[in-house]
Amino acid sequence: MQGETSRAGLPTVFVRLAGCPLRCRWCDTTYSFQGGETITLSALLARVADYGVPTVCVTGGEPLAQKGCLPLLTALCDAGYSVSLETSGALDVGKVDPRVSRIVDIKPPESGESARNRWENIVHLTQRDEIKFVLANRADYEWAREIIAARQLDRVCPVLLSPVQGELPPAQLAGWILADRLPVRMQVQLHKILWGNTPGT
Repeated sequence: MQGETSRAGLPTVFVRLAGCPLRCRWCDTTYSFQGGETITLSALLARVADYGVPTVCVTGGEPLAQKGCLPLLTALCDAGYSVSLETSGALDVGKVDPRVSRIVDIKPPESGESARNRWENIVHLTQRDEIKFVLANRADYEWAREIIAARQLDRVCPVLLSPVQGELPPAQLAGWILADRLPVRMQVQLHKILWGNTPGT
């Protein structure tokens, strides 16, 4: 079940690629940094098809760190799937198949990785894409609010704000958004509400 983005609630096949050059302080998928299995593209497509679900999310780690990611995205689109890509925003999204919905995670200061934000990615985004901020506290929120205004991100594509679980109460973030009339969508991680913090869900 997709737990985030505008696709939240949709039955989804997740293709999680191993490896990530970032180390965000609150990363909840550290198990994907290493390991995994090598698989051919045709075998992977067959495995996805076995689920009989039309929506696919390619994620990580940082999926764009894998050289096979771009051909995989194109192959999934060619096969007729509705495809999204969850990316840290630290790597170039300009070569991603335009049929893919790119979910770009802009890293705030508390993540420890804000210096890795690749601002050049914004020019590649369209209304079919989404920008996501995961926020730990008021300082992160104010930083994000300033970035959204200065770069007019809400005119580029939908903007999503999420609280770091266990650090920023969702109701508090909701209150700030409403008070500032921020042109964003708030989201919580539906999959964690349903199943908790079990890795791989």
